[in-house]
Amino acid sequence: MNLVSIRLITDDVRRLAEFYELLTGVEAAWATPDFAEIVTPAGTLALGSTRTVALFGPGSARPADNHTAIIEFLVPDVDAEYRRLRAAVADFVNEPTTMPWGNRALLLRDPDGNLVNLFTPVTEAAIAKFAAR
Repeated sequence: MNLVSIRLITDDVRRLAEFYELLTGVEAAWATPDFAEIVTPAGTLALGSTRTVALFGPGSARPADNHTAIIEFLVPDVDAEYRRLRAAVADFVNEPTTMPWGNRALLLRDPDGNLVNLFTPVTEAAIAKFAAR
């Protein structure tokens, strides 16, 4: 079994796609106006409109209501990403911080309030852990 994608349900697919295009530097691939994907080498972040929820079952997902997941991106230099994004992103949770498990991390929120973590491994153990990812 392979994890293929994480899908976010939103009332505004275009706004979320533009945010993740800015964040990742990857252009969204649009299937319909209600569905776009940010395809990275490690996985895909899918963005679906609330109009698609009816296809899965009414009430099965609610936009802008995530309080448990963190979307994480491995980046070469988290401090450089912070400098690049400071003027364009409104909701930073913290500044780059070195965590006890060896990653330097930057937490921010996307326009729907989903928590996003950009991180760079900085200790020998963390660098080894993520070397193949």
